[in-house]
Amino acid sequence: MRRLVFCVLLLISSMVICAAGAGIWLYAYASKPSPGSGTVVVEIPQGAGVRRIGELLEEKHILKNDIRYLMLVRLTGSASHLRAGEFELHYGWTPLQVLHHLEQGKMYYHSLTIPEGTNLEDIVALFASQGWGSGEKFVSFANSEVFCRSLGIEQGSLEGYLFPDTYHLVRGEMDEREILTMMVHRFHKVWNSLSVPSGFAFGRHEVVILASIVEKETGSALERPRIARVFINRLEKGMRLQSDPTVIYGMENFTGDLTRADLRESTPYNTYVVSGLPAGPICNPGKEALSAILHPAESEALYFVSRNDGTHEFSTTLKAHNRAVLKYQKNRKRPK
Repeated sequence: MRRLVFCVLLLISSMVICAAGAGIWLYAYASKPSPGSGTVVVEIPQGAGVRRIGELLEEKHILKNDIRYLMLVRLTGSASHLRAGEFELHYGWTPLQVLHHLEQGKMYYHSLTIPEGTNLEDIVALFASQGWGSGEKFVSFANSEVFCRSLGIEQGSLEGYLFPDTYHLVRGEMDEREILTMMVHRFHKVWNSLSVPSGFAFGRHEVVILASIVEKETGSALERPRIARVFINRLEKGMRLQSDPTVIYGMENFTGDLTRADLRESTPYNTYVVSGLPAGPICNPGKEALSAILHPAESEALYFVSRNDGTHEFSTTLKAHNRAVLKYQKNRKRPK
């Protein structure tokens, strides 16, 4: 009997020692930081199992994918809580920290900046080129009257209403429709923050059209209100806007050289030919360009010409403008 008791006690002691050893072995794994510094983005595909996730983490040198990883996942209950998506993980984290981060589902946000003055075609190309969806689907939604009306845009196109800004996107959580919706909502938010003068002569869509022209005519924030005033003055006098960017927007294949023949080409956007405003916005203007139309500078100027340094010379008469053209643009004969 004593011998049996001794054997049982020995067995229990051995089991305790083994369990303690296994615990120390697992603890050492769970608490050991990965080598290196910095961060890495890991994409966990939909439907990826625990083993596949371990393989992906090992490929990025975040942790060792061995039996200890599987034991840790089971013991911590992480197996059923690891989520799909893109995650930014830090070198120097322990396996426990990595699993905790994946359980929390803190997705990695991509930053994508849309510059002021970018048109719909270029915005679509930018999103599509970076894998945010199909260019065809973007265009289809952006030119769908039903979709536009659902966003409070009555003109049948989102050109002009895709607000230029920096957007933070999560892979797998936003499709083409949702991205466009986000951009138009940003436009509405900015528009509602602007001060529209009482009795202002132009409606919102007309403001957007004019702001899009101002955006393409100058990159100088200080000049936007003066450029805006020139176009408003011309409209009030019944003069054509004669804006080169509107001509270019209406052309199917612009080579980079605007010719006199191009200026005579009849398109809905050619403001050398059509009176008043072009058929629609020619790009997506920013807040400053919109504000410039709502609050233009005080001026009687009707013309402007580039000084070739990012600024413009403004004139109130055609004679003065022609002198400015001769001075700054010897090869340019077209008044604005």
